[in-house]
Amino acid sequence: MAAPPQLKTLLLAVNALLRKRRYHTALAALKGFRNGAVYGAKIRAPHALIMTFLFRSGSLREKLRAILQATYTHSWNLARFVLTYKGLCALQAHLHGHTYQVHSFLAACLGGVLVFGENNNINSQINMYLTSRVLFALCRLGVEKGYIPEPRWDPFPLHTGVIWGIVLWLFEYHRHTLQPSLQSSMTYLYEDSNVWHDLSDFLLYNKSRPSK
Repeated sequence: MAAPPQLKTLLLAVNALLRKRRYHTALAALKGFRNGAVYGAKIRAPHALIMTFLFRSGSLREKLRAILQATYTHSWNLARFVLTYKGLCALQAHLHGHTYQVHSFLAACLGGVLVFGENNNINSQINMYLTSRVLFALCRLGVEKGYIPEPRWDPFPLHTGVIWGIVLWLFEYHRHTLQPSLQSSMTYLYEDSNVWHDLSDFLLYNKSRPSK
C-alpha cells in the first residue's frame, strides 16, 4: 500500500534536514545517543541473561526483571554518555575555534563522572572492562612513543601467568576484594567442583537437586 502524500512530504523534509551540514554536530550527538542505547542493549542483554540464569536465585519473574533492569541501565547510561561526550567536545571546539586532544579527555572525564559516577554493579563492570583495555593501550602507546623499550620477546605469557596467579591468590585468600560476579564464576569453577555425592551432581548437575 502506497504511503499517504503527507507522510511522503514529511519524510522528504526530514531527509533534507538530515543532509544539512549546519545541523551535523547536533544530529551527530543525537545519533550517538541512539547508537549508545542500541549498543548497550546488545552488549548487556545476553550477558545478563547468561549470568542471571547461571548464578542468580529466585523466581523466573525476578530473573527476567533483573535482566531487563540491567539491560536498561547499561543502555540508558551509555546513550547518555555518548550524547554528553559529543556535546561537550562540540562545545569546546566552538569556544576555542579548533579541536585539541585535551577536549576529548575533558569531555569524557566530565561525562564519565556525571553518567557512570554512581558505584553500582553495572558501572563497576564497565569501568573494570575499560581499565584493562586502557592499560594495554597505554603500554602499546608507550612503546610507540619510545617511553617504554620495545621488548625483545613476547611478554604476553609472563603477563598471563602473573594475572592468573594474582586473581587466584585473591580468590583463595582475599575473596571480598573481587567483584561479585567474578566471585560467583570462580566459586562455580574452583569450589563447587570439590563437592559431589553421586553421579547426578558429579556429571549432570553442579549441585544435588532437592528431593521432593
